Amino acid sequence: MGLRARLDLLMPQVAKGEDDAFAQLYDAVAPAVFGLARRVLRQAEQAEEVAQEVLLEVWQQASSFDAARGSALAWIMTMTHRRSVDRVRSVQAASYRELRVGSRSQDRPHDQVSEAVEQHMEAEAVRDCVDELTAIQRESVTMAYFDGYTYPEVAARLKTPLGTIKTRMRDGLIRLRDCLGVTA
Repeated sequence: MGLRARLDLLMPQVAKGEDDAFAQLYDAVAPAVFGLARRVLRQAEQAEEVAQEVLLEVWQQASSFDAARGSALAWIMTMTHRRSVDRVRSVQAASYRELRVGSRSQDRPHDQVSEAVEQHMEAEAVRDCVDELTAIQRESVTMAYFDGYTYPEVAARLKTPLGTIKTRMRDGLIRLRDCLGVTA
């Protein structure tokens, strides 16, 4: 008796839940199921998973097999092929999603030259505007914003009351804002 005929006889028994019939069917088709999955997937690990899924499905869905529509072997191999192709598509879709997410998270290339020129121009504009401050405003702003002193430290170094320093700073910063064209 050939493989096809033997499988066709085993399927009704598997559909009834007979373990021995399923064991015989499993032994007969497992190599072919794995081989087809391996050819489609090209990875042994993936093929093993698909083969296991297909054979489990055969055990669970044996009652839906219809001998009038084809042989048991054709039914099993069709399930194997479909499941393998689905796995390939799933893996490709996952790779594509990872690639898309990865490309979004990368820094975008930028023009370093134009960025350096822009920073230089901004620094020059700030220097020009600082030069337009009164001498006492310039001194206070420079100490606080360029030398890193706190307002109380500026007051102590200039031997000037803190309130006066704060007023000079406020007035100086307002003039800088207006000079640079920054809107409040």
